[in-house]
Amino acid sequence: MVLAELGGRISGAIRQMSNEIIIDDKVLNDCLNEITRALIQSDVQFSIVCDMQKNIKKIVKLNDVAAGHDKRKIIKQAIFGELCRILNPGKASFTPRKGKTSVVMFVGLQGSGKTTTCTKYAHFHQKKGWRPALVCTDTFRAGAFDQLKQNAAKAKIPFYGSYTESDPVRIAVEGVERFKKENCDLIIVDTSGRHKQEASLFEEMRQLSEATKPDLVIFIMDSSIGQAAFDQARAFKQSVAVGAVIVTKMDGHAKGGGALSAVAATKSPVVFVGTGEHMDEFQVFDVEPFVKRLLGMGGDWSGLVDKIQEAMPMEQQPELLQKLSEGNFTLRTMYEQIQTMLKMGPISEVFSMLPGFNQELMPKGSEKGSQTYKLKRYLIMMDSMNKKELDSPNAELMNESRIARIAKGSGSPVEDVKEMMEAYKRMAKMWSKASKGKGLNISKKISKKGSGNMNAEQMCKALPPEILNQIGGAGALKSLMKQMGSSKDIMSSFK
Repeated sequence: MVLAELGGRISGAIRQMSNEIIIDDKVLNDCLNEITRALIQSDVQFSIVCDMQKNIKKIVKLNDVAAGHDKRKIIKQAIFGELCRILNPGKASFTPRKGKTSVVMFVGLQGSGKTTTCTKYAHFHQKKGWRPALVCTDTFRAGAFDQLKQNAAKAKIPFYGSYTESDPVRIAVEGVERFKKENCDLIIVDTSGRHKQEASLFEEMRQLSEATKPDLVIFIMDSSIGQAAFDQARAFKQSVAVGAVIVTKMDGHAKGGGALSAVAATKSPVVFVGTGEHMDEFQVFDVEPFVKRLLGMGGDWSGLVDKIQEAMPMEQQPELLQKLSEGNFTLRTMYEQIQTMLKMGPISEVFSMLPGFNQELMPKGSEKGSQTYKLKRYLIMMDSMNKKELDSPNAELMNESRIARIAKGSGSPVEDVKEMMEAYKRMAKMWSKASKGKGLNISKKISKKGSGNMNAEQMCKALPPEILNQIGGAGALKSLMKQMGSSKDIMSSFK
């Protein structure tokens, strides 16, 4: 993910500072200089970085620190606070309310992913109970309406646009009025892409803003834009009242520091980040958990819980827990759990929300070598099974002839089907122990919000080898669990 390298360098500088025996001004300066270099090389504007360094030095006065105080912690907290300040302008953006019509206008540069982000934004709110609608006013780019039409139809969101009308203001007014009559409570207006040299397009943007009177103007920021981000973002802010920023293409390999500059230029908070091309690869942005993950200071429990609840709604959880508490773990149960895991997004992204997890532990490689790809292949294999095979808790049912048939039906090698069955047996064994009170006592957790505990050795045995390798091996898992603390501490984070 973009900014991962930046986070690695900043957390590396902090670790090096923490390893010093005596913390003095030289150690502080060395640490800040390394962080400054990392930020500048990641395309954060020079003046923003200089201001951050000055502010940290004002806060951290080592000569005035009383004996017994942890200087390392003071420095770390000052760095954390300044990074949060850069990303947090101190004011909240407009939040749409259900049942009350809100108009949101999207603006940004050409190719920043504006049209795709409009649909993602609409789809996100649709899942939360809003009635969104999309209006395409981009008459400048060929195929813009077709793109929005295709995306909207896929997400089952009403849309409006025209192949013949050339006046974007007229299209916007007609679209907004139509959807207000249809009682849509979130009307999203997609505009033409532009840059600060195009005076005519900026004038058009102002006219659109005056005609539709949007409750919120969102600036779409391409994370790969580089040092130009500050000037471009400021030009948009001077033309219309930008109230929020969405950063796109956060799954790429660009440096991404320009996103920090865009926040400084618009004085508007980042509200979402786009992490891929698919509709669900769209996340709410929360400053403090993001900076903590960037610095390796801790995880994002709230984000992880949101992902879990979104992938598996609360009403489905008691039924699953009841099945597991009875030790009734079938291949169908495994199928459903893999589907739930895939809904949560890339495994590396989920692990990055755990406290103490280092993104560098996740191996880089081809898609075919990824755990996500392997899980998808498991689903295809299970699609080739019959009801008896999926619903039987007896793994011995899967003899050689059945395995050969499944391999042929799913287009997989026999060895891969056998590997999947081994993964199933490990999971079934783990849940069988859990239902009998060994390891994770699920039935107690249901009734008491319990305090079952699984140590690192048990976790290593329970996890499939491929997932254990993704984490970085048994040693990395033990280190991670040690940093996270006991499972009792973890469970308390969810209350």
